Amino acid sequence: MTRPLARVLTLLELLQSGGVRPVAELAERLEVDERTVRRYVAQLVDLDLPVESVRGRYGGYRLAPGHRLPPLMFTDEEALAVLFGLAAAERAGLSAAPAAASGTAAAKIRRVLPRRLAHRLDTLREALAFTATPAPAPSPTPVPTSAPAPGPAGPAGPATPVPAAPDPEALLTVADAVRHRRPLAFRYTSADGRSGERSVLPHGLVLHAGRWYLTGRDTGARAERLFRLDRLAAPRPLPGTFTPPPGPDPADRVLHALATAPHRHHVRLRVRADADRIRAHFPAGLALSEGPDADGWSDVELRVAELDWLPGVLAALDRPFTIVCPAELRSRVTALAERLAESARSGGS
Repeated sequence: MTRPLARVLTLLELLQSGGVRPVAELAERLEVDERTVRRYVAQLVDLDLPVESVRGRYGGYRLAPGHRLPPLMFTDEEALAVLFGLAAAERAGLSAAPAAASGTAAAKIRRVLPRRLAHRLDTLREALAFTATPAPAPSPTPVPTSAPAPGPAGPAGPATPVPAAPDPEALLTVADAVRHRRPLAFRYTSADGRSGERSVLPHGLVLHAGRWYLTGRDTGARAERLFRLDRLAAPRPLPGTFTPPPGPDPADRVLHALATAPHRHHVRLRVRADADRIRAHFPAGLALSEGPDADGWSDVELRVAELDWLPGVLAALDRPFTIVCPAELRSRVTALAERLAESARSGGS
């Protein structure tokens, strides 16, 4: 692409961002003089693009509102973000557009990507697993850092920060290792700030509740581990391949690990409800449930940092339940019941 043409396309991209763009600003961004900016605008107008001139102190150029969108241009990372967003929304059931529309939009963007990037994107889509869309919960899902698959350690509570998004290049590298069963090495930083090199046989790449997780066998620790991708840096494939172990799929491994994370309180309940109702109040990744038995009772286990939100959830569940442990939760539920009864009695006075 010649440089003048590249600048004309860059001008179009700047105008697409919206608002009135002063000529001086456009000249600075394009590294040309204002006269050249006007010439570039004339070229866009010749192509029937709706570029308007706005006079006055805050004047400049803008794209006319209400017109059909001009051609969109994406960087490689932007195209990757759009494509992956379409795929994630479709698989999570969040897309308002028909599946056919999402598919054709993705195909159009994919066709203009460099072949290597398109191939890596396909690898990511094949490697990635999604857990079920979590139901709203009064307390956030526990956030492990790196831990054995049956119990990742990590803080949980209302102040848990939203994690940073993983680096796109690192994400694609991890996906390639998962998809092609290649050992992977990377630098990992735990929640307490300690960092070190890890060598892993990566089983799965999972997106759950807005967080990215890598499941795999840590060859140094000789144990199954769960890693947060936003704590992972400089991943690189190692020689050789491996066969993934039998057992639960990666998404189930992540959910089990999150639900069994060691926290301050271990809660055990007996609830007379089916699995769907229990999941609606205790999302996957927060609770494990078994049952119901012949009498309709299910066993529910949670590991949580705080108990104060649980009495309200049990009340909203609106099903018979028994608290096996801890005794502190029984006291909290009793106190809530007494407050509700007192409020009901005093409501008419």
